[in-house]
Amino acid sequence: MSQSTTVREDAGTPEPETPPTIRGGIDRFFEITKRGSTFGREIRGGIVTFVTMAYIVILNPLIIGGAPDVTGHILDPAQVGAATGLTAGVMTILFGVVARLPFAIAAGLGINSFLAVSVVGNVTWQEAMGLVVINGVIIVLLGATGARTAIFRAVPKALKAAITVGIGLFIAFIGFVDSGFVNRTPAGPPVQLGDAGSITSVPTAIFLLGVVLIGILVARKVPGGILIGIVATTIVAIIAQSILKLGPSFEEPGGWHMTTPELPSQIFTVPDFGLVGQFDVFGAFERIGVLSATMLVFTLVFTNFFDAMGTMTGLAKNAGVAHKDGTFPRLRSAFIVEGTGAIVGGMTSTSSNTVFVDSASGIGEGARTGLASVVTGLLFFASTFLTPLTLVVPIEVGSAALVVVGAMMMAQVREIDFRKFSIALPAFLTIVTMPLTYSIANGIGIGFITWALINAASGRGRKVHWLLWVVAAGFALYFVRGPIESIIGIGG
Repeated sequence: MSQSTTVREDAGTPEPETPPTIRGGIDRFFEITKRGSTFGREIRGGIVTFVTMAYIVILNPLIIGGAPDVTGHILDPAQVGAATGLTAGVMTILFGVVARLPFAIAAGLGINSFLAVSVVGNVTWQEAMGLVVINGVIIVLLGATGARTAIFRAVPKALKAAITVGIGLFIAFIGFVDSGFVNRTPAGPPVQLGDAGSITSVPTAIFLLGVVLIGILVARKVPGGILIGIVATTIVAIIAQSILKLGPSFEEPGGWHMTTPELPSQIFTVPDFGLVGQFDVFGAFERIGVLSATMLVFTLVFTNFFDAMGTMTGLAKNAGVAHKDGTFPRLRSAFIVEGTGAIVGGMTSTSSNTVFVDSASGIGEGARTGLASVVTGLLFFASTFLTPLTLVVPIEVGSAALVVVGAMMMAQVREIDFRKFSIALPAFLTIVTMPLTYSIANGIGIGFITWALINAASGRGRKVHWLLWVVAAGFALYFVRGPIESIIGIGG
């Protein structure tokens, strides 16, 4: 890649900026100029990623802080929030320094929900976090031995492109749902537009304003377009809130879906890190038995492993740092650090920490290196002391950025040859399964299984890598884990 240009325009980046003339140690270490980026672009990208992800500091305590375990114990939400920001800060900076990629790490929403809904009804929170630690150790070992890299390389190019497109649709759908633009219905179609088929709430209207404004700025290739759009739309949200005095949506129809955009009365808070170190590695095996605990670990590993692999595939492609075979620089290091996030997340009682797909927003802003991750990580550190400020940007505004970035990621669909149905069907199923099931891992699994079966039945079984067969078989077991868990006595 030329030093005078950035990544492809189809990755959704602004026009090239003049590369920095100062080739200091930071520039060389993070390869900022080499990847066609600038210090300013990396800093902006890191800020945008944090702003888009800051909701996790609020949402993670709501998910795992309100679920009683088998003994009735509930994690303190304030402690969960502090530990969430601390862990995300540590792991994101570590990822930026070691893997040197613009991917941020925080508590994964899929796994924390799984813990709250399906695990702690059988074990204590400390024992559940011990299972998360074991899951992380396994993932680190798979990364360190090269097994994870081998599986990554075995995935066909078309499926890697489909994973990127599917993630784009997934994060756009997340934005639609979180903003209230799309809602579930009690009867009839699974989802509907707004409230009863129309847009009736001010927060959702502000979301649409954000989509249009950010879209215009990106289309006009305004440097910092996503960040400018987020700030401008947040200001509009604050003004609207000061006039209308809306509450949260769970208290009144038409309210905000998570945080209320108001200027805080105080800025600083003292974090409580009391949950750090509260985990029990082997307690679950004693409480529910080796077989049941092993099945839970299997589920955690599969979800963690392939969610992260799919996310990093899509982000690397979107950042323009992926090689022709879909791999990217420091692949093994990235896998090891991501697995370490699961270990640290268990040790801090925040659930498994993994690469966040929301990092695509910072990449859309122009981030290409680990310097952006360092910026994001520092802001996560600050969030533990500045919790009130993280509440200023409403989820509706962050959702607007996700929708725009999702549109950027759709460009990868051109790499899929839909003229060949043996490619088209697995790719299509990969793409649509992710948003429809709210799971990257599910989309990958369906794609792997259908790719292997269709090619084998079409007389091209030898072209399917043997590792893909192994993983497809593993996914088949993963998809029927419910009946297996019922047989061995795991409550769900």
